[in-house]
Amino acid sequence: MSCPIKHIVMWRLRGETATERQAARTKVKTLFEGLKGRIDGLTHIEVGVDVSDVDYACDVVLVSEFTDRAALKAYATHPEHLRVREELGDLRIGRFQVDYPVQQETGA
Repeated sequence: MSCPIKHIVMWRLRGETATERQAARTKVKTLFEGLKGRIDGLTHIEVGVDVSDVDYACDVVLVSEFTDRAALKAYATHPEHLRVREELGDLRIGRFQVDYPVQQETGA
């Protein structure tokens, strides 16, 4: 039996000034949020922008959920996802990822 997969990605972004970093954060958020409803099997997408301003924090986090592993795999090569990656270019300087199965609650 297949189960939903949570896909979480965090990025550190390029930018010399606070203004440049904020513009980069906004661009990432806008582009990824634009994927809502465009990719089969993508059931949830949320993009958060860091407000902590600590030097070890990532700038942006993507929290998404897919119907199953096959949907996540298809997302990797989906034209809309590839378009977003291309538009972001080398804006991302660090990337961290975790994928894990979502445990289904059983009614008792």
